[in-house]
This record gives sequence, structure tokens and C-alpha cells, in this order.
Amino acid sequence: MVKTTRTAVLVSGGGTNLQVLIDAKERGELTRTALVGVVSSSPDAYALTRARDAGIPTYIVDRAQFDDRETFTDALTETILKLNAELIVEAGFLYVTAPRFLDEFAGRVINIHPALLPSFGGEGCYGIHVHEKALEYGVKITGATAHYVTQDTDTGPIILQKAIDVLPDDTPESLQNRVMQECEWIILPKAVDLFCKGKLTLDGRIVTIGN
Repeated sequence: MVKTTRTAVLVSGGGTNLQVLIDAKERGELTRTALVGVVSSSPDAYALTRARDAGIPTYIVDRAQFDDRETFTDALTETILKLNAELIVEAGFLYVTAPRFLDEFAGRVINIHPALLPSFGGEGCYGIHVHEKALEYGVKITGATAHYVTQDTDTGPIILQKAIDVLPDDTPESLQNRVMQECEWIILPKAVDLFCKGKLTLDGRIVTIGN
């Protein structure tokens, strides 16, 4: 019997990247991945509907119900521990957790970021703001990065990147849409698949992909 990796997905909003993982799983592209739970920081996130439609158990750890980052992180950590998750995927998860989270799950948390890190990462660089900054800076290419999550925001070891050209008539909205479709939605399931198949080796900042 083929071993599958128990995978939890963290969400905060619409869940388009979650849907990409669900679709990849249904197409047979994530053969070693078991989506065991979707955990949302908001009770109103449409991602919860996507998960329920796919038959994936859902859990809510409502950030608004906690006084500080530490108590929120404790509740989030306990939820994931109960799922026995071996991999945690941040798919549009908007909150930076307290240190306990990565102390518990170091080397097992993957995020997708809508830029070519280390460019346009860190505080304030999320959602449409990333693409606004890219256009303001005048870059000629942009893209997405799948990376391990570390204590410092958007600085973790890079697993995969994919780039596209910035077009002369791009707006933040059009660029966001193309980066999602042509970059994020391609490399996120691939990064998850590589992790679940045991093909990623981490040595300091360097991620090596095996056969």
C-alpha cells in the first residue's frame, strides 16, 4: 500500500489555491497526498465551502475570537496536532503565527507567495499589494514562489519558482490574475507532490529536488 502524507491546508479567504489542490487530487496528480483537513482563520471564508463540497473536514480557528497572536497560535497548533498532519500548506492564509507554530512544525510548512522572492515579500506584501509594488517598481518579470515557512515572513528556503513577463498594459488586477493562473496554480501542487513523495532535501537555505 502506498503511504500518503497527511496534509492540512490553512486558509483565510476564497480558497482558489485550495481548489487547485483539490482539483489536482481529483485528477490523480497528488497520489501521495491525503487532504485531511482545511483550517480557516475566518468562519466566512468561501474556502470552507470548497472543502465541504470536496468532502474534506473543515475546522475554524477564528482569529477575531483571540486577544493576541499567541493564543490564536496555540489554538491553531492544537487543531493541527489533532489532525496528525505531516504537511501544512498555507494557501491564502493571512496571519503570521507566533513562534510556537514553527517550533512544532519546522520543515513541514509550505507557503505560496505571488512574487519571485526575495522580491516583494515581508510585511504588507500580500494579495493585490504585491502586484501593486511590482508595477510601481517597474520590474519586467514577476511570478510566484513556493517556499518553506520560517519565523521571518517570506524568507524561507525556496522550493519552486515560476516567472512570467509583465506586460505594458498590466494593472495590479490583471497581473494578479495571470500570476495565479500561470504560476501559483502550477507550482503549488507540484511542490506539495514533491514533499509528499519525499523528493525534497533541505540543507540550510538550499532545497534539492531528487528523482
